[in-house]
Amino acid sequence: MNGRLRDENKTLYPIRFVGLYTRTSPGSAIVSFGQGCFSAGGIKNTYGTGGFMLMNTGDKIVESKNGLLSTVAWQIGNQVNYALEGSIFVSGSLMKWLRDQLQLFENTKDTQGMAESVENTNGVYIVPAFVGLGAPYWDDACQASIVGLTFGANKNHIVRAALESMAYQSKDVLEAMRQDSQIEISSMKVDGGAAANDFLLQFQSDLLQMPVQRFKTNELTALGAAYLAGLSCGYWTKEELGVDLQKEFVPEKSEEEMASLYANWKKAVKTCQSYK
Repeated sequence: MNGRLRDENKTLYPIRFVGLYTRTSPGSAIVSFGQGCFSAGGIKNTYGTGGFMLMNTGDKIVESKNGLLSTVAWQIGNQVNYALEGSIFVSGSLMKWLRDQLQLFENTKDTQGMAESVENTNGVYIVPAFVGLGAPYWDDACQASIVGLTFGANKNHIVRAALESMAYQSKDVLEAMRQDSQIEISSMKVDGGAAANDFLLQFQSDLLQMPVQRFKTNELTALGAAYLAGLSCGYWTKEELGVDLQKEFVPEKSEEEMASLYANWKKAVKTCQSYK
């Protein structure tokens, strides 16, 4: 595919767009480029209707043993960057179900306050396998479940458990990427509608024990495409590229506390998978 790029002097430069291939989330590689995931270990996570995580593995393709997709991220000149990608079937759509079917809230913007109004989920875990589980489980036979309910649970606990499930599923994928690649991961960049939820991103940071970064620019697909186009014709260098950080979330809870919560999540997944 060909196009043209105009500089400040209105000069048009011919450019050649390089195809980006992914089976699960068209544009994931472009978004990760727009977020600055230029080197091995750079990782981005999209909280959309589903969840899509992509990790730059550098100039070597990594064959996954944990149900992830090995793919081309992008090519600039003769240099090819590869990636691992994992897809989560149900992420933000869980919140839509809680709103429309269970009517627990009127607006998804309310969920941050609801989650923060309680100290924890009161032992409630939601495994949103409405259409099975995606990476790294790839179990299309299991069904969604809510475990740990008691008379002490209320709608705020359930909403908090739903938001936490998005973070747990993301950790599942990230740990699979870490195992497959043996590449150090120091931070995670995020986008998507649910990335506006501060509670979710703080919990994600605590769970991963690493910084989680949200950016000011929302149109990261367009930005990534523009960056790639400009690089391909020499309009700018990689060192000139960047995107403004809107907020960085850093861990506030201990690794031991979060490990205990995650262990219970894994038990909830096993319970979900046992009911078919």
